[in-house]
Amino acid sequence: MPTDFSHTAQQMVQQTPQQTATVTDQTSLLRLMQLVSPALPVGAYAYSQGMESAVTNNWVTDEKSATLWILELLENSLCRTDIPIIAKLYRAWTKSDQEQVKYWNRFLLASRESSELQQEDHQLGRSLARLLSDLDMQSASAWRAANAASFATLFTLAATQWQISLSDTCHGYLWSWVENQVAAAVKLVPLGQTAGQRILSQAVEKIPAIVEQGLNLTDDDIGFTTPGLAIASAHHETQYSRLFRS
Repeated sequence: MPTDFSHTAQQMVQQTPQQTATVTDQTSLLRLMQLVSPALPVGAYAYSQGMESAVTNNWVTDEKSATLWILELLENSLCRTDIPIIAKLYRAWTKSDQEQVKYWNRFLLASRESSELQQEDHQLGRSLARLLSDLDMQSASAWRAANAASFATLFTLAATQWQISLSDTCHGYLWSWVENQVAAAVKLVPLGQTAGQRILSQAVEKIPAIVEQGLNLTDDDIGFTTPGLAIASAHHETQYSRLFRS
């Protein structure tokens, strides 16, 4: 049977853009998984964000109180501070607007309510800057020696460079934070692995709505105070016995 090679070639050309888009989407998903993986060598596992002090002070004593601690911070602090600022940083990186990047980087660091939380954010940001630079992401090089680099600033840089959507970036950022908090709770309370998965499952149900709410906040609505977290973190700075870094 004769073959219409021109028709076959035309079909291949027509399919190419769709195939390319699919490959791009899959690559972006894999890059997001790389960015939120516990194997990412930035040292996030070394911090409990005040939870260790909360456990020592009997504020967090079981699965129920650990769930409340984690989800309350997720629904309030991260929703109203981290997510809208991540959106600002993402758009600034997309436009190559360095002044806006620097502004929102300073704003986010200033929102951390204890010296320990500020130092953690800066250490994670600088570590991610070093990693991205070593992965040949030139835009990250200048942040390796920055006096103050927020983790979210470098996280959004990677997201824009790797063509991860803003929505996926926010979902991944929250998942990474929750996973670290659950891992800390499992060690500290202590909790069983199944209890940890129950907390993660509850977070999964809440994260999409939290992202949507955070992305819809106006500039005047950005920010949320967390006195309990600030007190716990401040106590942890001088706590005698610690598993996690201060």
